Amino acid sequence: MEIPSEVRKLAIAAVPPIVAIVLAFLLGSILIFAVGVSPIVAYRSMLDGAFGNIKSFTEVLVKMYPLLLAGLGISIAFTAGAISVGAEGQILMGGLATAFVGTYLGFLPAPLLIPISIMAGFLAGAVWGIIPGYLFAKKGLSVVINTIMLNYIAHYLVNFFINGPFKEPGGYYPQSPRISENAYWPSIIPGTRLHIGIFVALVAVICVYILMKHTPLGVKISSVGVNQKASRYMGIKVEKMIIIALAFSGGLAGIAGAGEIAGIHHRVLSGFSSNYGWDAIAVALLGKLHPFGIVLSALFWAALRVGANNMQRVTQIPVSLVVTIQALTIFFVLISEMWQHKGKLASVTHTFLKRKSIS
Repeated sequence: MEIPSEVRKLAIAAVPPIVAIVLAFLLGSILIFAVGVSPIVAYRSMLDGAFGNIKSFTEVLVKMYPLLLAGLGISIAFTAGAISVGAEGQILMGGLATAFVGTYLGFLPAPLLIPISIMAGFLAGAVWGIIPGYLFAKKGLSVVINTIMLNYIAHYLVNFFINGPFKEPGGYYPQSPRISENAYWPSIIPGTRLHIGIFVALVAVICVYILMKHTPLGVKISSVGVNQKASRYMGIKVEKMIIIALAFSGGLAGIAGAGEIAGIHHRVLSGFSSNYGWDAIAVALLGKLHPFGIVLSALFWAALRVGANNMQRVTQIPVSLVVTIQALTIFFVLISEMWQHKGKLASVTHTFLKRKSIS
């Protein structure tokens, strides 16, 4: 029985990330041993912290949700050849827009308000993606630089609102009012924080796969990423495709922000994104920009986040060591990309590693 070509390609593409993860954990073992802790005990506690019980696993899925959506968005931008690092700002804007909707349209019934909140998050994130796309298409300005700048603008814009016009009345802390309960995303398992956002993310995976693999628009976006000159020769409007790709990219990250507000916090807090936008770059790279690969890499990255806390409690190893393992994973993925002469993704790696070292 012949293996389908798509499955064969996925299997081949999965080899470098798996090797990168193994090498990262091997080097991490040396660092763990150097601080006087058994790597077996450390990694076992990490695994127990992520998958030891149903509550731990639901926390992994909670953190997987924004990583998956933002990673999907980044993969669309990268596929178009637009190296966007703006998911962090797009998550913030999506969350802010959802909070506005949940606060000022809270009188609407939940079956109507929840879809509106999702759309609001998508549109806010999409606008934050269109801006650098337009500046690149019309002015030739760098997508990398503009998306980084917009991250900071989004951060300070959110802080402006929760310290000023959108601050909770009579509240002491910088936070927005609690959104209407009609805007809450329903919980899936009582007693946990897992909400319907995980299903929204999985639907997005299928939609992105169909879009990029089985529609003329997806073929055009991919073509632009492979060769802009050839795409122009074929009559494809390169600038338009880049703007569309960045709009989809920002929109998906915006939905991630919507879920953080409507599903978890129920109000806007300073730094509610928790650097999901930056980690999503690693998720997209580790998933080889393929929707199904990003599902697995988002699950892995979320498990690292959750498991790291338990590892710290059990072994007293600092969580920063997990950040080191994450950085090593991306380093080895980069090496594999360079080895395969696919270095177009490498320009974002320095930004990501620098950000991780700061955080």
